[in-house]
Amino acid sequence: MPTLLTETIDRLAAFEPVPFPVLSLYLNTQPDSVGRDQFDVFLRKAFAQPLSTYRTASPERESLSRDVSRIERYVAESIQPSANGVAVFACSGADFFEAVQLDAPIDQHALYVGNRPHLYPLVKVDDRYPRYAAVVADTTVARIFVFGTNRLEHEEQVVGQKTKRVKAGGWSQARFQRHVDHYHLHHVKEVVERLDRIVAEEGIGQVILAGDEVIVPLFREQLPPHLADKVVDVVRLDTRAPEREVLEASLESLHQKDADSDTAVVGRLLDEVRAGGLGVAGAQATLEALALGQVDLLLLSADASRIGDAERLAQRDEDHVAGEMPAAVPSESGREAQSGERAANRLVTLARQTSAGVRFIEDPSLLADIGGVGALLRFRV
Repeated sequence: MPTLLTETIDRLAAFEPVPFPVLSLYLNTQPDSVGRDQFDVFLRKAFAQPLSTYRTASPERESLSRDVSRIERYVAESIQPSANGVAVFACSGADFFEAVQLDAPIDQHALYVGNRPHLYPLVKVDDRYPRYAAVVADTTVARIFVFGTNRLEHEEQVVGQKTKRVKAGGWSQARFQRHVDHYHLHHVKEVVERLDRIVAEEGIGQVILAGDEVIVPLFREQLPPHLADKVVDVVRLDTRAPEREVLEASLESLHQKDADSDTAVVGRLLDEVRAGGLGVAGAQATLEALALGQVDLLLLSADASRIGDAERLAQRDEDHVAGEMPAAVPSESGREAQSGERAANRLVTLARQTSAGVRFIEDPSLLADIGGVGALLRFRV
């Protein structure tokens, strides 16, 4: 089951280019140290630049002006206090407006103007904050959480029968202990059964377990192979831990495991490329494979400025409109960042249009020798 963010990205990726400017606005809405938002000044400067590039009274400028007014109203009136990131896509000339409020943060404020939505920052959020399950359990209580895009989607609880150990001797103590162990095992089996149902019904791909030295071995013994394969880590958490603590601990563990497995995924890609198998390396070869629907998984450096040949790739983008720009890029490498992100946006948009997965590789050195981008393929042509 895709997250609402995944569904939104796929819908935006299907947007056909139009002759009017399409605004893609990203805001980091996390409050500062005194609880205030920090994007008003950015918006005033960011909107002024694209407006100045269109002729007065032209249909394009009129469309853009209406979009600016509508976005300003939306930002002033509709952003929820809980939102850490906001993405707004608008084109009045095409009767198009869509806004996404996220519990996950956006890296930085940015505005893009093109002839279709600019999806790269949103796809990065989708990759960084995946959908997964976390189980926090002891011998009597288990809480099963489903998280997605840095928020709790829902929680289920399984409560077993409470037991307590007694001090007794001989045969009576052994019999009582077998009785206690029976209830513990029954509880674990019930939790595993519930977890298996949730994973199957909701398409969960990763599971984090949390428990003590008693419950975790029992879980390991009772997990069926197809469920055990989805367990990526075990952490220590109390069953009474607040929801936010569970989210933060499990997400940190997930990110660490993803970083650890990046080396293996990139190694597999390089092996396929060297063997002439189901892999391609470099921006141009990857772009061609995406256009043919060959790509199963796109691997991309998390730092878009590391994408080799980005300038040429961006210039050849038929969907690019002169003036498309991120309104906030590092000053010391603005040109490289802008070209890299335009190239990355083209690649991830094609990936979502063709149902290919996207994985961002955090360590830039892993993909450095192949220009920061490659892909594992579904088939060869």
